[in-house]
Amino acid sequence: MNQDNLQQQLTYSQKFSELNQLLEQSAALWQVRAFEVNALPWAEDFPQLAEAVWALADDELDGLDAEQSLLVKALSPALSQDLRALGQDWDLSLLTASIAERTVFNNKTVTDKAGVAEPSLMDNTAAQQGGLSFDDEAHFSAHIKGRKWQQITAFVQHLPQLNLPVLEWCAGKGHLGRLIAKARGAEVVSLEWQAPLCEAGQAFADKWQLSQTFICADAFAIGAEHAATNTSITTVEAPAQRAANANPLTTNPLTARQQAVALHACGDLHVRLLTLAAEAGTQALAISPCCYHLIQASHYQPLSNLAQQSSLKLSRHDLQLPLQQSVIANPKQQALRHQEIAWRLGFDALQRECRQIDAYLPLPSLKQSQLSGSFTDFCLWAAETKAVNLAKNKDFEAWLEIGRQRQQLTRRIDLVAHLFRTVLEQWLILDRACFLQEQGYGVCVGEFCANSVTPRNSLILAQKMSV
Repeated sequence: MNQDNLQQQLTYSQKFSELNQLLEQSAALWQVRAFEVNALPWAEDFPQLAEAVWALADDELDGLDAEQSLLVKALSPALSQDLRALGQDWDLSLLTASIAERTVFNNKTVTDKAGVAEPSLMDNTAAQQGGLSFDDEAHFSAHIKGRKWQQITAFVQHLPQLNLPVLEWCAGKGHLGRLIAKARGAEVVSLEWQAPLCEAGQAFADKWQLSQTFICADAFAIGAEHAATNTSITTVEAPAQRAANANPLTTNPLTARQQAVALHACGDLHVRLLTLAAEAGTQALAISPCCYHLIQASHYQPLSNLAQQSSLKLSRHDLQLPLQQSVIANPKQQALRHQEIAWRLGFDALQRECRQIDAYLPLPSLKQSQLSGSFTDFCLWAAETKAVNLAKNKDFEAWLEIGRQRQQLTRRIDLVAHLFRTVLEQWLILDRACFLQEQGYGVCVGEFCANSVTPRNSLILAQKMSV
């Protein structure tokens, strides 16, 4: 390992330790279940912060919540006062610091802004260069939502040119893989567990004569004892080829001479990729993590040795914190979300009274169409779903008003917790980066697109280093 790689490893481990210390110190402010309390749970220790958050008007909250710098500017002075009174010293500069530095990694620049919000792989010589012509892009981007296509093109632009075969992880229809195959001329294997998506993706690849092959398999079953007899694990190719390529994933599909890519593979799925890649010694990885809370265990299982030494114990609820930023929701979506929360809180107060049990009762997900009905209809549905006897407590408008009042509280509890959402996400990203470094990879952490395109814009680039 050369001096630059060693310095980068020390930088990421040091940054992780700083983030970890702040998260441990501030746990009382962000490890909170807002629906389960009836007052600011930390108000006694942080009275200035409580006063500051209650001084905010309701119509200010969404604007502050959408912009981390504004949120920190609004609440950090009061938090600093409380910390001085408590005799505590927290590094609040980490609330707005970025781990995505402008770094050249393997001759590829990963910046903190990713250049432009709407990247394109098109130019006038695209055909000669293996890129996309304007006509090609129209076909390749068809039926893909605008922001998703922006994410895909930006991700591909930030991939280093390594001339390696590519494994696309959790591929869906293979939109990312097909663009890599076309624009980079790479051989791509796309792994996806839903057969209809594999078939649709393979049909597109065949039509466009792309070097892209789909494998239909469950990522969690790879290498498992039952994989050899799992008939759902097949390649999606021409019928004559399928028999010769049956059950290809009884062993790890990742190899040493390969570049693995994953754009927004959720929770344990991208963790599974990291562990399989490390086992195989896969030469290069490019991963944008997402949905950290979608894990099989009840609590987060740290990857790196450094994270395993932390005292933090993160529940699935805690792991949702980084995702709680509505930078792309439109006003209608925000209004519906606020309505739903008020209704849930109103029914929660009602069910506590009816059951005489002072505990939150979670409800299943709502269809958006239910929000076009009345609160009364919602309560009747919820009561039937959870077998709650409403008895004589049927003054639904009164319970709705209680819900709205409780919503004022929960929004402020969440707002304070959101001060630390970026810190927690960076902690999770650096856990992955440090894990890869421990496995012998050179690592660069950056952002592949603007936050307005997707808040999940972090990119981890890793390349196996020579000893």
